[in-house]
Amino acid sequence: MFTGIVSDIGTIDSLDQRGDLRVKITCGYAMDGVDLGASIACSGICLTVVDKGADWFAVDVSGETISCIASGQFTAGRRLNLERALKVGDELGGHIVTGHVDGVGEVVSAEAVGGSREVVIRVSKDLAAFIAAKGSITVDGVSLTVNAVTDDEEGALFTLNIIPHTAQVTTLGELDAGRAVNLEIDILARYLARMEKVRSLGWAKTD
Repeated sequence: MFTGIVSDIGTIDSLDQRGDLRVKITCGYAMDGVDLGASIACSGICLTVVDKGADWFAVDVSGETISCIASGQFTAGRRLNLERALKVGDELGGHIVTGHVDGVGEVVSAEAVGGSREVVIRVSKDLAAFIAAKGSITVDGVSLTVNAVTDDEEGALFTLNIIPHTAQVTTLGELDAGRAVNLEIDILARYLARMEKVRSLGWAKTD
């Protein structure tokens, strides 16, 4: 489990196709405190540390994972938002995040508004119903609040406000029109949707 509060930005150092894709990521973590087998969210994707050095770690990315995430996510030199797994007693500064990508959005625009950046992202109909104004969403591993949602025939457009601090300590300051981003919907929305589906099938007990 994660919170969507990025604690480091890593850089992809190298890639090696060996069945699954082995990705080596340089980082600022004290890796002597990170065990092999530990989970690290990499731009919203929960991955397992399979090798490590003083200032790097490696993960294996399956073909199934690559088919579900933003295109171009794993390329040499790409910067990634990193977050280590939540520990009992840690501050929950964002919202509950699982590190499982629910879909991919596309940045429609990213413009300066005051001191911040207003980012508009398009999602398909599959995700549109799970995004609500003032609700939470994870974009490339970053916990954010949705400012507004506009539905249309293709799905929906939702708007985010990226404050200067968030732009500085994450990769969201790099967002431009056309860029694909990993999205994870609020876990509460996922369960509510499941409950509604079960109720519509008549399985749920009613008194």
